[in-house]
Amino acid sequence: MLPSLRRKLEVLAERREELERLLADPGTLADAERFRALSREFAQLEPVATALSAEARAQRDLAAAQAMRADPELRELAEEEIATAGKRLQELESELMAHLLAKDPRDEGNLYLEVRAGTGGDEAAIFAGDLFRMYARYAERQGWKLEVESASPGEHGGYKEIVARVEGRGAYSRLKFESGTHRVQRVPETESQGRIHTSAATVAIIAEDSSDVAIEINPADLRIDTFRSSGAGGQHVNKTDSAIRITHVPSGVVVENQTERSQHANRDKAMKRLKAMLVEAETSRREAAQAQDRKLQVGSGDRSQRIRTYNYPQGRITDHRVEGLTLYDLPNVLDGNLDALVERLAREHQADELARLGKE
Repeated sequence: MLPSLRRKLEVLAERREELERLLADPGTLADAERFRALSREFAQLEPVATALSAEARAQRDLAAAQAMRADPELRELAEEEIATAGKRLQELESELMAHLLAKDPRDEGNLYLEVRAGTGGDEAAIFAGDLFRMYARYAERQGWKLEVESASPGEHGGYKEIVARVEGRGAYSRLKFESGTHRVQRVPETESQGRIHTSAATVAIIAEDSSDVAIEINPADLRIDTFRSSGAGGQHVNKTDSAIRITHVPSGVVVENQTERSQHANRDKAMKRLKAMLVEAETSRREAAQAQDRKLQVGSGDRSQRIRTYNYPQGRITDHRVEGLTLYDLPNVLDGNLDALVERLAREHQADELARLGKE
């Protein structure tokens, strides 16, 4: 590990010791808000201290094993212990470097999920519906809450477009690499000749938490339209123009909400999503300027980028951003079992960031 990186770890360890003293101070205990803030920071730094302690133990084990090599009777055992300690030190170094990576403040927050049919006509809309169900089932398995905010059904099933809000701790961190174009290869039900067709749908994952980026929205830049809600909701949806469509004229971003019974409630929800989308666009612009070689686009990223192919005849899923990331488990993944993909993408992203940190 580079000396500069080692020093950064030492600074974190020193800060953790300082926090320990502050948390024991009566003045801190008397200030509930400050105590909570310092407790959160202490909890974030605790894994660093634990890993440094483990590294120190492994280094002592390595030194003891190396000393044993001088004894012919213990040399074989010493070599085994040296190998074990060396491997452990390599693992701990990777773990410690991971602690140096900047934490994305959006990771623990909620998100907006947007799925839109792309090329392929009716089959693309059906595939968009399949993707949305996949994410909805994954959210259910994670214990997250999913609420549809607007939807435009396809003529023969699925969706031309569907937007939902996903609420749950860590939701954004788990799904932030899903943005992009998803391609499907299968025989449509309407295909009489049994030919395989290729269709596509786009997915956008937009963080709801935008506290780290300031965006000012000028009311004069907004065009607000009302219309009648469609879909579930009983007779009410046919009687009042309660649905809201907001267009941000400078950027061309359009958001809709039709899930609430009042214009006011729908407008509030639409404005929250509009702000999230504008922040996401600004964040993506900054990240693209800083990392041209990024393999895994975060957030909305480049929606024209083909990121994944779902091949039904072979039961195969291939993620094109990571070499060798192919799973022959299509039905299981479409049923919402996304962990194998999500965790591999997270590891790949961490490896890229660690490589960049080492260069810096």
